[in-house]
Amino acid sequence: MRYGYIGLGNLGGHLAMSLIRNGFEVTVYDIDKPFADRHLEAGAAWASSPEELAKSVDHVLTCLPNPAASEKVLLKIVGALKPGATWIENSTLGRDDILRLSRIAEEHGIHMLEAPVTGGVHLAARGEITVLAGGDIALFETHKKALEAIGNRIFHMGPLGAAAVIKVITNMLAFIHLVADAEALMLAKRGGLDLAQAWAAIAASSGTSFVHETEGQLILNGSYDIAFTMDLALKDLGFALGFGKEFGVPLDLATLTQQTFLRGKSAYGGSAQSTQIAKLLEDALGTDLRAPGFPARLS
Repeated sequence: MRYGYIGLGNLGGHLAMSLIRNGFEVTVYDIDKPFADRHLEAGAAWASSPEELAKSVDHVLTCLPNPAASEKVLLKIVGALKPGATWIENSTLGRDDILRLSRIAEEHGIHMLEAPVTGGVHLAARGEITVLAGGDIALFETHKKALEAIGNRIFHMGPLGAAAVIKVITNMLAFIHLVADAEALMLAKRGGLDLAQAWAAIAASSGTSFVHETEGQLILNGSYDIAFTMDLALKDLGFALGFGKEFGVPLDLATLTQQTFLRGKSAYGGSAQSTQIAKLLEDALGTDLRAPGFPARLS
């Protein structure tokens, strides 16, 4: 099967490269053509527009920053794809967005499979990210080899919309853990502990988390470079709080975390790294959380 990939940013660029590395025939498009250079060098074809891409492939994957961008691209490709083609959405969207956009696709004879990913850009670069799929099980099986090229842990969560719910839950937990980790590291620092040793002790304890073991290193380095923005964090927290209201679940920690990220955005801007949320505490106390031996980026 020939796949097209639209959206070659921090995350989508790695997902597309994983398909190419695994021998799939891939055509790519991004509004910023230089993002495609490494894909073309690796053997991908280039399309000058989403419509041209859709005409030349069997199925299309997208990874875009928000629901509005996903809808804009969908409206461009549905008329060019062959009836029966599949649109695989790797973006993180709300459940209502998924269901609404799937209806637009179906009206044009196009199937939809949601497949958001989680685990971080560094795992996407290695083809080891987790894929959370939602949609018809037969459709999932049809594209399972492509999903396995993108990630090493693949979960079919249920019908369309199910993956959107679990993806938002995982991101909600990650942001809560991030704020908590900054507080824990600051306690260690102000308590006079060696921060590198404190990080290692936490990582070996019952209090560890994936966020501590990954993003905690970027805080201690001072780069904060996780390739994920405050705006994206706030988008996902908004989805989580919306689910909380819909399902009747009070989300006290998520609400406090959203307020913290709103302060982070006000202080550093929406395009600042989400990991810079730790800098709020650093700046408030005039105490940097730096330790030697930690990487500027995860690999």
